[in-house]
Amino acid sequence: MAAGLVLAAVAPAFAADVTFVMRNDHPNAVEVELYSQDRDYVWPGNNQVFYLNDGETKQIPLSCEEGEKICYGAWIEGDKQSYWGVGPENAATCDDCCYTCEGGQTEQINLTE
Repeated sequence: MAAGLVLAAVAPAFAADVTFVMRNDHPNAVEVELYSQDRDYVWPGNNQVFYLNDGETKQIPLSCEEGEKICYGAWIEGDKQSYWGVGPENAATCDDCCYTCEGGQTEQINLTE
């Protein structure tokens, strides 16, 4: 009976998907990373970034853990001092740049001057 209780306590996390819809309305190209706030994980990871040319809208699908909080960080290519959301390296705080992984997609996130 004790083994059954232990197994129930370590139930696996359920996977989900969410799509971030991002539009670059800035005149320069923008780099984007998405950061889990619940575990040490970054999309796309491996020192890569999502790249948006000026005027480009991109849908960024993620596989994530159900209920996981994910925040975006975006910055002007070559200028990490000019950023949106949590910025490069998930280093800043933000009021409205995080979403919960529960399927579906975000509203369009507009990165403007």
